[in-house]
Amino acid sequence: MDAVSLSLDPTKPSRFQPLADRALAGEILDRAAARDVLAASDEELSDLLAAALRVRERRWGRRVKVCMLQNARSGLCPEDCGYCSQSKLSTADIDTYTLRNRTQLIEGAHAAIARGARRYCMVTSGRGPSDRDIEEFCAATRAIKDEFPDLEICVSLGIMDASKATRLAAAGVGWVNQNLNTSERFHPEICSTHGYADRVATVRAVRSAGLRVCCGGIIGMGEEEEDVIDLGLALRELGVDSLPLNFLHPIPGTPLGDRPPVAPGRALKSLCLMRFLNPDADIRAAGGRERTLGEWQALALYPANSIFVDGYLTTPGQAADQARDMVARLGFELEV
Repeated sequence: MDAVSLSLDPTKPSRFQPLADRALAGEILDRAAARDVLAASDEELSDLLAAALRVRERRWGRRVKVCMLQNARSGLCPEDCGYCSQSKLSTADIDTYTLRNRTQLIEGAHAAIARGARRYCMVTSGRGPSDRDIEEFCAATRAIKDEFPDLEICVSLGIMDASKATRLAAAGVGWVNQNLNTSERFHPEICSTHGYADRVATVRAVRSAGLRVCCGGIIGMGEEEEDVIDLGLALRELGVDSLPLNFLHPIPGTPLGDRPPVAPGRALKSLCLMRFLNPDADIRAAGGRERTLGEWQALALYPANSIFVDGYLTTPGQAADQARDMVARLGFELEV
């Protein structure tokens, strides 16, 4: 299946169009319907993508939001998340450094603007932010918003309470990321130093502070399909505004470094399921997109409306100019 030559008709009848009808009507897919999405054959992918595109178009049209990450503190993390090259268990060969200074954080926003990004995401390793971390991110955000008032600012700082989230909101941060990563059932298999409930509590604290929630997960860590369904339903229940779906990029030196790559079809079906379950969310095809989907990665734009460019925290990604070309070739348009 070639993404550029594929012509999808969102109105074409198929067995997946009733799922789009239900999503557009605000209904929650039952587990049987969700299983049906994940069990679709590769031959049915075009029909599934067409149905997901119909749901995507209601809220986002054909717009694609470009986002850019800044690894603001790398490695040196006390947590044991098995997928992460920055965790205390990892022996991966990565750069490690303490918190970037304010000037560097602001320079990262300049780089994001230069690459056409609408959202700039500052991310730190660690269990959660100190008061000094919050102060630095607030100061950097105020300076960035003074210069680029329309640039969306997101931070991913780990577990935090409402008081810290409130300070971030007052400084102009718009989104806070705290991924669930997987289902509550499977979470202990990938992390023991904090619980699923800690992540949910952070999401709720962020919401109570008036911030928008960026919260998603990772496909390919050994979870079952029921865990993917549980993740999608939990994200719907939490009412997340932004939903990054990552695909495990196995990194040598991490506990999950020998996991097989996620099959492209499974990745696309998981994105479609997230779109049906969270029809109005800003869904991002995130980390591992390039490695997992390869020549199929443009197909992610049918259920997803957002992508990262120029790499992730410790792994490379698609260059911004290549991403712009991909968006244009499929007849989508960049959000400006």
